[in-house]
Amino acid sequence: MGDTDAIVLDGFLEEETVPGDLYGSTARFRLTVSPTDERTDEMILPCSVADPKMAHQVLHELAPGDRLRVTGYFRLPRTPDEPMWLVVTEMTLLQPAPTFVDVFTAMLERYGPYVCYLNADTDQVPVWTETGAWVGVADTLADLADLLNAYEQAHDVGGD
Repeated sequence: MGDTDAIVLDGFLEEETVPGDLYGSTARFRLTVSPTDERTDEMILPCSVADPKMAHQVLHELAPGDRLRVTGYFRLPRTPDEPMWLVVTEMTLLQPAPTFVDVFTAMLERYGPYVCYLNADTDQVPVWTETGAWVGVADTLADLADLLNAYEQAHDVGGD
């Protein structure tokens, strides 16, 4: 396969990574890819890494929620019960996952392209885009969807 056959995708690390073999010289992970940031367009893509140095990075330096850019080749199934996956040849960490602010009372949570500050001491939920633009404050967690919908309509997010 030539360089022109490679595919480049951006996505979020879905969950903890796992070794692909007993020695940790390969790794596997799942990437959530959403080309339009619409939940209905999301797909979860299994990925594998065969390069030992990259496998070490995947297994020891990445965390769920990290935003990655991966380059690789699709491995199509040979039998009906075999999955399709992306064989990753290059990988770049675009943005680390938000971390807990205070383990006991507050945390940052990602909802697609939005970051919310959840604090046990208050019902209000401040929200920003992942790029840092202010969205607003939802009065309660239950009001979050209304706030995000209003923001998207006002800013033509995902519009034609």
